[in-house]
Amino acid sequence: MLPAFLTLATGAAGAALAALLGVPAPFLTGPALCVTLLALAGAPVALPVWLRDGCFLLIGLNIGAGVTPEAVATAARWPLSLALLALTVLAIMALGARLLVWRFGFDRMSALLAATPGHLSFVLSLSSDVRADLPRVTLIQTIRVLALTLIVPFAAPLIGGGALPVLPPGPEAMPLPVLGLVVGLAVLAGLLFRRLRVPAALLFGGMAVSALGHASGVVSGAVPAWLAIPAFTVMGTLIGTRFAGVTPRMVWQALGASGLLTLFAALLSLAAAALVAVLLDLPMLTALIAFAPGGLETMMAMSLLLGADPAFVAAHHVFRLLVLTVALPLAVARIGATAGRDVSPPR
Repeated sequence: MLPAFLTLATGAAGAALAALLGVPAPFLTGPALCVTLLALAGAPVALPVWLRDGCFLLIGLNIGAGVTPEAVATAARWPLSLALLALTVLAIMALGARLLVWRFGFDRMSALLAATPGHLSFVLSLSSDVRADLPRVTLIQTIRVLALTLIVPFAAPLIGGGALPVLPPGPEAMPLPVLGLVVGLAVLAGLLFRRLRVPAALLFGGMAVSALGHASGVVSGAVPAWLAIPAFTVMGTLIGTRFAGVTPRMVWQALGASGLLTLFAALLSLAAAALVAVLLDLPMLTALIAFAPGGLETMMAMSLLLGADPAFVAAHHVFRLLVLTVALPLAVARIGATAGRDVSPPR
């Protein structure tokens, strides 16, 4: 109980400080940085599972609120963007893995899993079932998510030529009775997705119910700020807790590989996002967040905090997971067969 209280207090203080300093996406970046530093100092950091799930549900509801009839009408312009995203994801996996083998002496299996741009829970599941360096893969993936969480809010508007964004004014809040009904339906949908082993099931449950309601015009409005801001703060805090048990020495040893890999993936994603922004006449900020190889939940939350098109961002990050769900097991099986190893299917 005490570690959870300390973790939440640190995350809240980080969010308040970041907001006071005018940092972009303060309710994500502030808690993520402060809780990471707390974990690296050796303090016990943890969050209750129920709180994490509640945070995912609320963020999912807010993402779904962006799926308006107008947003749906523009979806016909996305196939080209999704195809380019798939090519970018596969290039990051293949070339990033080669980079880790050549420059840092990774074995091929660990290099592939460490270079995978996202789908962290799936990657760690595969890492546990094959002969891979699980601690090294976990640390590199975690550093990648943290780095992108801290960098994207600054990079996107600067690249786009605009000023650093602040929290944009959102739509009016849903009336409490409507919110209660939507939350109840979202929980049921999330539990169904969990039975189907969908990653981030409650986030997808909230997003699906809210998106259907808003796209059909039955529901309007977003999650009230007094619920949304704590949810974003918990999300940022959750990123920092992934460094529990990690020492500064371990981070230093993984920093070179993770930094080079993150830079490579970010540059490739930036090039693809710039091309899509030009071809589809989209804001650079929206395209970059959609193509950023960060955590699904984190980048979706980022789109809301920075005023990007949440429907476009959500569609691309969900599609990236689908691409990885198909491509990663095939690549793992191929490496296992080449090495003459027995590769078990993911649990």
